[in-house]
Amino acid sequence: MDFLASFIHNIPGLKHVFAQENQQLCSSSRAGVECIAPLFQTVQETPWPIPTQVTGTIPKWVKGSLLRNGPGRFEFGNDKYNHWFDGMALMHKFTMENGSVTYMSKFLESDCYKTNKSQNRIVVSEFGTLAMPDPCKSLFKRFMSTFELPEPSDNGNINFVRYNGDYFVSTETHLMHKVDPEILETREKVDWTKFIAVNGATAHPHYDPDGTVYNMGNSYGKNGTHYNIIRVPAQDSGSEGTLHGAQVVCSIAAIETMKPSYYHSFGMTENYVVFVEQPIKINVWKIFTSKITGATISDSINWEPKYNTIFHVADKHTGELHPVTFHASPFATFHHINAYEEQGCIVLDLCCQDDGAALRILQLQNLRQSGQALDEVHNAVAKSFPRRFVLPLDIDSKTPQDVNVNPLSYTSATAVIRADGKVWCTHENLHDHILEELGGLDFPQINYSKYNARKYRYFYGCGFQHLVGDSLIKIDIETKELMVWQEEGFYPSEPVFVPSLDSNQEDDGVILSVVVTPRQNKQTFLLVLDAKTFTELGRAEVPVQMPYGFHGVFVSHGH
Repeated sequence: MDFLASFIHNIPGLKHVFAQENQQLCSSSRAGVECIAPLFQTVQETPWPIPTQVTGTIPKWVKGSLLRNGPGRFEFGNDKYNHWFDGMALMHKFTMENGSVTYMSKFLESDCYKTNKSQNRIVVSEFGTLAMPDPCKSLFKRFMSTFELPEPSDNGNINFVRYNGDYFVSTETHLMHKVDPEILETREKVDWTKFIAVNGATAHPHYDPDGTVYNMGNSYGKNGTHYNIIRVPAQDSGSEGTLHGAQVVCSIAAIETMKPSYYHSFGMTENYVVFVEQPIKINVWKIFTSKITGATISDSINWEPKYNTIFHVADKHTGELHPVTFHASPFATFHHINAYEEQGCIVLDLCCQDDGAALRILQLQNLRQSGQALDEVHNAVAKSFPRRFVLPLDIDSKTPQDVNVNPLSYTSATAVIRADGKVWCTHENLHDHILEELGGLDFPQINYSKYNARKYRYFYGCGFQHLVGDSLIKIDIETKELMVWQEEGFYPSEPVFVPSLDSNQEDDGVILSVVVTPRQNKQTFLLVLDAKTFTELGRAEVPVQMPYGFHGVFVSHGH
């Protein structure tokens, strides 16, 4: 890894002693990848802002708050969660003002959190943990409860999302919570089903410049399973509710009603929504019978590469589904990078894995391993790489078959019409061989406010030489060149791009990333990089431990 030497910045951290319980987590051999068990342990909230130690310089024009979300509590009483995604939501806030930074965090006061806490046991089932029947119930009532469907969790631990100026924390069920971004106070619970007939919504909506929000959610019923494209219109102040006016603009029938595809995000251009129906399949019947069989939602999701990947395109204004289906060899995707329209085509960039079994592997017992056992877990997870697909929309009966109909000369992605009318797509890699050495890339981010749904050049993400991000990467799509920030023993989170004031270039701005560490003598910190040069401007060290989290958003002061 000598080629990384010029990118690695070694700035000593302040001494930080973890709780005694964490000191024993990595006592086994450290051969291979480093033990990261302390990154998946329960921590205490920091409910009031505390100062940080700034080294370097935090630009004074960066005024606002980085809001982050992720799991922060992994047990109640003697009951322990099984999966990383199960942990109770812990909200984080870094406030930047005049070059100084404060930090605070609070647990989301969700119904499941409050109920679990009051009973000191796991009462509500999560993604990888099935709650046991209440031991105080009679034997008959406990038996009958096995025939009930699991209650959906309102543990919004994935992301902060925005609807009409309000901020919410969201998971992938139909429940989310409004949050006061100033003090991280949990406000009212919002139920999608009160506004629209869907059984859930993603934690990765898309935003139009006028404030319209698009999302996707499944529906199950007598007419089969459908993937629904949802539009939430921008509202005036004093409206009837945050999701008032939400409507399904297009319903896409699942290939198999009882085996719909799992999805975490979707693509959006100026005029279209692109949904990727991938071979990660949800066994609906297994979920319905979970209390009888003891299966969790995680147990009900499987990678089934006998199915190809299908791209569905819908007009986001009219809801009309494009008549052509676009197909590709089986791959898994969790995060889209960007999508835009050019010359009658949709250019779709996303992070892809050739194996979709990662969801099952990310059990807490696996993530807390060390030595050879951890190496085996790491090697079992498929690496994610950025790829580009091109979907030509101007196809009719006169379009020639068995030739590449992609008119875009700057990409090697192909689209070929077969005799059955299907368009078969092959991808272009948006990287060179160096990214393979860095373990691939995920948690992608762009200059969203100015380049979402537009032709762009740069994106940012985490490199994964470990099971969690261990580097930050910037990729130039045109040249395939990349820049890297990496520091031994530290694990950066999703990079968040903040554009500079009056910026006139795509990469004018800074990258914010929360960097955590399992090492007792190192310090967690907020990292600030110059987005153009990818060099460190400053860091704000935090005197408390933080787990590795998922997603976040920057909220500018005054907006």
